[in-house]
Amino acid sequence: MKKKIILSLFTLLYGLSLFGQTLNGIITTKKNKPIEGAYISILKNNRHSHTSPEGRFTLSGINTGDSLLVSHIGYQRKLVIVHNPQEKLNIELSESLISIDEIVINQKINALNLIAEVDLHVNPVNTSQEVLRQVPGLIIGQHAGGGKAEQIFLRGFDIDHGTDINISVDELPVNMVSHAHGQGYADLHFLIPETIEKIDFGKGTYYADQGNLTTAGYVNFQTKDHLDNSILSIEMGQFNTQRLLGMFNIANQVEHSAYMATEFNMTDGAFDSPQNFHRINLMGKYTANLKTNDKLSVLASYFTSKWDASGQIPQRAVDNGSITRFGAIDDTEGGNTSRANILVQYNKYLDDKSFIKNSVFYSLYDFELYSNFTFFLNDPINGDEIRQKESRGIYGFKSEYHREFDMGKSSGSLVCGLSIRNDDIKNIELTHTKDRRQNLEEIQLGDIHETNFGAYLNASFDLGKWNINPGIRIDRFEFNYNDHLQAHYQTQYESKSILSPKLNILYNYSHLIQLYLKTGKGFHSNDTRVVVANNGKEILPAAYGADLGFLWKPIPKMLINTALWNLFLEQEFVYVGDEGVVEPSGKTNRQGIDLSIRYQPLEWLFWDFDANYTLGKAIDEPKDMDYIPLAPDFTLMSGLNILHPSGFYGGINFRYVDDRPANEDNSIVAVGYGITDLHGGYKWGNFDVEIQIQNLFDKEWNETQFATESKLYDESNSVEEIHFIPGVPFFSKLKISYKF
Repeated sequence: MKKKIILSLFTLLYGLSLFGQTLNGIITTKKNKPIEGAYISILKNNRHSHTSPEGRFTLSGINTGDSLLVSHIGYQRKLVIVHNPQEKLNIELSESLISIDEIVINQKINALNLIAEVDLHVNPVNTSQEVLRQVPGLIIGQHAGGGKAEQIFLRGFDIDHGTDINISVDELPVNMVSHAHGQGYADLHFLIPETIEKIDFGKGTYYADQGNLTTAGYVNFQTKDHLDNSILSIEMGQFNTQRLLGMFNIANQVEHSAYMATEFNMTDGAFDSPQNFHRINLMGKYTANLKTNDKLSVLASYFTSKWDASGQIPQRAVDNGSITRFGAIDDTEGGNTSRANILVQYNKYLDDKSFIKNSVFYSLYDFELYSNFTFFLNDPINGDEIRQKESRGIYGFKSEYHREFDMGKSSGSLVCGLSIRNDDIKNIELTHTKDRRQNLEEIQLGDIHETNFGAYLNASFDLGKWNINPGIRIDRFEFNYNDHLQAHYQTQYESKSILSPKLNILYNYSHLIQLYLKTGKGFHSNDTRVVVANNGKEILPAAYGADLGFLWKPIPKMLINTALWNLFLEQEFVYVGDEGVVEPSGKTNRQGIDLSIRYQPLEWLFWDFDANYTLGKAIDEPKDMDYIPLAPDFTLMSGLNILHPSGFYGGINFRYVDDRPANEDNSIVAVGYGITDLHGGYKWGNFDVEIQIQNLFDKEWNETQFATESKLYDESNSVEEIHFIPGVPFFSKLKISYKF
């Protein structure tokens, strides 16, 4: 009997030494602010964990005397000895200069997020128009006076203003479904760039928590919870360009933090007819870390802008000398827009392994845009100017349950989520106008009520060097439209649901290389007006994607990410502004390769490189008629940046877009461009002085281009050719900032 007892005790002790105990801890800065996404690993067996948004972590398999390696980009690595696994561990990390050497490749790493985080620290942006350029491989083009949302290019997509990319800020949706100007219209101008803390980004259709419009990918900007300093900044440049920024630290304690930020922008642009662009932004954020370890955050913001525009001009008018490259056929284009947001987030911690994230939001949005794409094609007397206008309220919530679990030698996590979004759009209109003053014909006018219910389940299983990530999502849409131009009142209604499975597999060969295969189904919805007109047919076309790639550190100071990918889309959307409809253009298939490199040859010198090649074709179309209009096949971005401890910083950055077809048979070509920007500055004490130069070599280039059929006032016949918005010429500005 004694032998059995001794044998049982020995077995128990052996099991405890083999499997160890569970350690709970928290990782913070020296100022006691939680660090999200820090990596904690046991040196002897490479078991690891990550910190939650509140800096908390749980790590199993711990024994007394074990050594933990703690790291996070932007902080100094730290080696910690565990003296008692039963005691909660509090670890402080000291901030340091960004170092690629600090990056540890592991199963839960998001390669694109890492790259974006490096870029955000090394080369921060200071205009709302530039924030999307922080996403590797993403190109933007501004048109129509600076107040209109940017045109987006990613993975062989001309995404227009957001049809195939899901964009949000702190879980607050940016895209506008069934918008007056275009499906998925994503106006980010309410975001003050200096408030950005982190960019969460993913390419493809592989994410269960991302729903509508996530075909080419998604971007979620996360704002700061607190400020270390207050800031005043002024910028002045050519073309009557001015920017004022104020960020004010109201409270910065462990329990509570709050700040206010405000921004004013104005410019006339390089155009012959001044843009008269003005924008005002206001934002406030309050964060409370409660005694129960819960977190409450409240964000409120407001922005308004107005502008004039010279519009898209025909190439023939420039060639014959009737206007300059910065001239206009109709300079009465332009518009105004505003948006007010309120967002409340509450994270409830149930125990050391589970928590719930909740967010509730409301936005009030107004939009009015005047455009003239075809000049005198449809109305030879008054011209073809149109007004697109709407007023909408957006409200909804999102709730996620997170649970970590341990299965001995393996571990994992589970996320269950629910979301509801409602868009209540009043008087969405398309009207034929003249000189912004006279209404000639109401083409479309009505009210839209669109609701999206979403539910998803996402699991992650860490099996040694393998990570298996299955997920599934279901969405249901309710579309309601009241057409004010009908003789009698009628609510037109359609509904539909879609199921989107996902499966991602990651293999960590070592801490230096990770291989991955990502697969999934996504979708984008159509405009409610088109949905009811088509009696609900083909209203939620699906996208099927796959990525095969790797993340590799060949040397400590270099990070390489590359992927071969394929994306099949059941239906492309092409927006026809003059007619106020979104036209289906059939099935498409895109395949390509992405390559991103980040290299730090010296502690203060950084090189970035992003190249993307895509081969995209329309399916079921005759050969030589299967080009996808305006879809870029090759883009490249690269830069060399300095971040020196002495206070000097700067960089030179280059972006390139190849020639691309502007129509289905490639008979009209959108000419590519390569543009170089330069910036440099010096920080001493609380002062910061910087000079920024766009288009350093003063190249002539077309920022946005379209194949459009138009007719000028003195022409007898219409012409289809390139219409373009010229890119900015050599442009310099001075920025002076003061911290206090």
